[in-house]
Amino acid sequence: MDDPATPFRLPLIAILRGITPAEVADHVGVLVEEGYDAIEIPTNSPDWARSVALAVGAFADRARIGAGTLLEPAQVDALIEAGGTLGVTPNVRPAVIRHAVARGLPLVSGVATPSEAFDALEAGAPMLKLFPAAVYGPAMVRALRSVLPPPVPLFAVGGITPDTLPVYLSAGCQGVGIGGELYRAGQTAEHTRTQAQRFRDAWMGHTA
Repeated sequence: MDDPATPFRLPLIAILRGITPAEVADHVGVLVEEGYDAIEIPTNSPDWARSVALAVGAFADRARIGAGTLLEPAQVDALIEAGGTLGVTPNVRPAVIRHAVARGLPLVSGVATPSEAFDALEAGAPMLKLFPAAVYGPAMVRALRSVLPPPVPLFAVGGITPDTLPVYLSAGCQGVGIGGELYRAGQTAEHTRTQAQRFRDAWMGHTA
């Protein structure tokens, strides 16, 4: 089921922290095969821009490939140069948000409080993520959702599991970002596939 509030067919942002250029095609390939169309390669991964470029070259017609842990405008430029079409920040950095917006890059800004959420929106962020979600829990999602403009997509990121995913969706999230429960550096592509299927099934079971 597509959610018109997000630019993704499957609003599960797959986070491949620690992926290397040698591995990226295999892991992004299985994610795309499982229906994922939002892939994040964090900037603290080895040679992250090269991984983005390789994934874009192979899968740009089927998924948005982007980078997370964007902390400065120069990383936004490097991401766009690599062909990336999605940016994610861990926190509110107005300079990064404004730069991404000016360059036409869809951005998900990390927030932890209502004040940060509105600061991010004021800077132009089109999407928000509660991070780290497992620390704040679904009660914070409900609190944020009660004051945020209804069209603003809100993602829960940080510690999400297949079992807790439906809880965050019920609390008011339009989607989630999944990291350590989906991918850990060095694991096989088939393990990534198995975990991707678990999360997708949890999503589909909630939205059916």
